[in-house]
Amino acid sequence: MPMRRAHLGDAIASEWTKIRSVRSTMWTLGVMILLMVGIGLASAAIVSSTATEQPHPDEVISFGFFGVLLGTICVLTLGVLTIASEYGTGMIRTTLTACSSRSRVLAAKAIVFFALVFVLTTVLAALVAALQVGIVGVGSPSGALWFKATVGVGLFLGLIGLLGLAVGTLVRHSAGAITIMIGIVLLPLVLAMFMFSDSLKDVQQFLFEYSVPSQLAVLYDNSVAGGSGPSGLDPLWIMGVVTAAALGGAFLSLNNRDA
Repeated sequence: MPMRRAHLGDAIASEWTKIRSVRSTMWTLGVMILLMVGIGLASAAIVSSTATEQPHPDEVISFGFFGVLLGTICVLTLGVLTIASEYGTGMIRTTLTACSSRSRVLAAKAIVFFALVFVLTTVLAALVAALQVGIVGVGSPSGALWFKATVGVGLFLGLIGLLGLAVGTLVRHSAGAITIMIGIVLLPLVLAMFMFSDSLKDVQQFLFEYSVPSQLAVLYDNSVAGGSGPSGLDPLWIMGVVTAAALGGAFLSLNNRDA
C-alpha cells in the first residue's frame, strides 16, 4: 500500500469524526438551538401582541440577545468537552499516539470546533432575526447591525468556545474547566452589581463595561454599562486577544506536560 506522511487535513478529518459522533455535541448544540430560537421568537411574539407602538427595526433584532447569552453556556461547555472529555476517559493517550504532533491535534480541534460553532450560530442568528422582523412586522434593520448580530455574534461565540477549549486543555478536568468558564462569563457582572462602595466605582464600571454579557450586548447596539466602554466590533478584538493568549498557553501546556 502506498504510504504518505500525515498532515493537518488528516487530523481535521479525525476531529470532525469525533465531534459529530459523540452525544455531548448533539445535546449541547441542540439545547443552544432551542434557547436561541425559542427565546428569540417568544420575545418577538410578546412584543408584537402587547406593544402599543411599533418598535424600531434595530430594536427588534436585539430581542435575540437573551437567547444567545444563554446559548453561550452551551458553547463554552462543548468547547471544554472537546478536549477535557478525552482526558477523563484516557482517550487523549490514543489520540496523541496516533498523531505524534500535539500542536497539530490541538490546532485541528480548534479549527473544527470554531468552524462548527461559527457556521451554526451565524445561520441561527440570521434565521431568528429574520423571523423576529416578520413576526413584529417592521422594516429591515440597518446593514451594520444585521452584520454584527449575525456574523459578529457567530464569531464571538466561536471565540468563547475556543477559550473554553483552551481552559479545558489547561485544566484537563471537564467539571472544573466548565465552572471556570461560567465564572469568566457571569462572575464579573454579578460582582459589579453588588459593589456599592464609592471607592469601588471605577472597578465596578470596568467590570460592567468588559463583562462578557456587556460585550455581547454591544453587538446588538445595546450596553449593560449605560453606553460607555467598547463599541462597534471592539468586543471581537477583545475576545480575540484573550482567546489567543489562552490558546498560546494551551499549546505550551499540551507540548510540555505528560498526557
